Amino acid sequence: MIKKALFFVGCASGLAGAVFAEPAEKPASAATISAQRAMAKSLPVDDGRDSGFADRGFIATLSDPQIKAKDGKIVWNLGAYDWMSGNTAPESVNPSLWRHMGLLRKHGLFALSENMWQVRGFDVSNMTVIKGQNGWILIDPLTTRETATAALRLVNETLGTRPVSAVIYSHSHGDHFGGVRGVVNEADVKAGKVQIIAPEHFLAETASENVMAGPAMGRRANFQFGSHLQPGPFGQMGSGIGRGVAGGDITLIAPTIEIQKTGETRVIDGVTLEFQMVPESEAPAEMNVYVPAARTFLAAEIATCSLHNILTPRGAKVRDTHAWAGFLNEAANLYGDRSDTIASSHCWPRFGQEEVKGWLTGQRDNYRYLHDQTVRMMNKGMTQAEIAEALKAPAAIGDQWFNKGYYGTYSHNSKAIYQFYLGWYDAVPANLNPHPPEIRAAKMVTAMGGTKKVLATAKKAMAEGDYRWSSDLLNNLVFADPKNAEGRALLADSYEQQGYQAESAIWRNMFLTAAHELRQGIKASINTQSIDMISAVPTALLLDSVATRLDPAAIGNRKLAINLNFTDRNEQAKVSVGNAVMFSEMGAAHPTPAATISGPRQLFLALLFLKLPVAQLESAGLKVEGDRSQVEALQAALDPMPGPFNIVEP
Repeated sequence: MIKKALFFVGCASGLAGAVFAEPAEKPASAATISAQRAMAKSLPVDDGRDSGFADRGFIATLSDPQIKAKDGKIVWNLGAYDWMSGNTAPESVNPSLWRHMGLLRKHGLFALSENMWQVRGFDVSNMTVIKGQNGWILIDPLTTRETATAALRLVNETLGTRPVSAVIYSHSHGDHFGGVRGVVNEADVKAGKVQIIAPEHFLAETASENVMAGPAMGRRANFQFGSHLQPGPFGQMGSGIGRGVAGGDITLIAPTIEIQKTGETRVIDGVTLEFQMVPESEAPAEMNVYVPAARTFLAAEIATCSLHNILTPRGAKVRDTHAWAGFLNEAANLYGDRSDTIASSHCWPRFGQEEVKGWLTGQRDNYRYLHDQTVRMMNKGMTQAEIAEALKAPAAIGDQWFNKGYYGTYSHNSKAIYQFYLGWYDAVPANLNPHPPEIRAAKMVTAMGGTKKVLATAKKAMAEGDYRWSSDLLNNLVFADPKNAEGRALLADSYEQQGYQAESAIWRNMFLTAAHELRQGIKASINTQSIDMISAVPTALLLDSVATRLDPAAIGNRKLAINLNFTDRNEQAKVSVGNAVMFSEMGAAHPTPAATISGPRQLFLALLFLKLPVAQLESAGLKVEGDRSQVEALQAALDPMPGPFNIVEP
């Protein structure tokens, strides 16, 4: 009971079918239709290479498009984009994004090179398969148990059943490890039958993103991935580097081998693998994999079919663009002449040595241009907003399809680079200590002449197709008066048209999700956490996460000294609370604690995360010695696990 209740995955992806009824969408406006036509005329010539690469090597896919959980719930629909046909985009879809999604929607098992394959389209990410002497070596086992199980079933049914001998996590994002229990059994890992290989610091960075900041990221991820939007001409059009995030069970098994340096080689199940470390690029802990025998380079996520995010909209640590470009240059130098095939953990591969080098150096130049020109403008005194408005890719870079902004954008990325160097403050004192949004919005609406004036001005802007200005105005109105039905409806309409026009799939998702929430309210959030993933996270990192939920008003000036004994893991920690701060130290103990708690870690999670009553947990096996009021005081002072919070309104 406790185990099942502790964490849940609340992802009801639109790819799994409609969960909530969508409101009636509005058609594309005249201004949007004009913008789409202008975009279509500006696009580079499509020479068919991408389509050829996306189709090449196709072997088979599942006959049943629906992937289901044990309870029968659909967590992924391979046929979610079967409605797409033709080369002409609907008026409500950016024509560049339409072309791109036409390639990303392809799914199945594809041959990469000798003894290498990929399963694509079964999740937002790809699972790469290498044939070892005795079993399969799998790189990036997708996001959830269910999709990974289905992907491996396709591999075994098509290529012949073999055990999994090793799993490689290319980096610390959930879509590259979450399905691991769908392909291997932890007992086999503990017995040494299966190796789990990851980059250095993998677990610490996984905990940082999915546990420490998980609730906020999960809520924001609903906007980025359009979790409550149905695929369709008025809804979700993928995520720019894949279809969307699968529903189901996120899992994690801790690595048994950590890779630490570029050039490090390992012989795994008879296959020699060479690694390139690329930390602080697309993820804080990340690596690429080269397979010499197959002359194939897996670029993980530093090179894909789109410009990536330097700061992902769901939230994460800002990435080092200068280092990212440097790693791409290093990859081109180390592996360009040694590779005939290049693939990534998203999108489709490319074939031919010239394509390998061109893909790596083309994206290298894109990130370096973004970095250098942002810094150049920044050093001339331009602000984030000014740089984002001015900075455009030169044709030599921007006309390469893989450099287009289907996921990251020049606008968003230039602001991230500015933040990387200078932070959020633009040096204008008026922005140093402004009023919070609700107060500022009320004052702005009053200053503009009141609600009627704001509505009239916004309607005029919308009629002129200036949706950026109308949404700016209406956002102030909604924050000043969230119950104003006309303002909410107009803001939803304004967001919707911007979503239709967006070339970036995730900008489309964010605009359309905002419109959806203004019309429908908040739905269940994606939860980046699960009991299985939490179980694999080191205890020290979990206790650090608990400390971030300590409410100063609730704990007051109390001083607490508590020892923790995790009997199932042979771990000990001491917890000290004072000055409204909680510190925990592993492997240490208070000489005279006020209280000592002993039991399996699962019960500690129920105590500190679920906040189940102490007496209930004692009946389940938790032992409390000493002053139990100290334990109850700590528990009472912890915020409950956060749920969905407002974004598009106060």
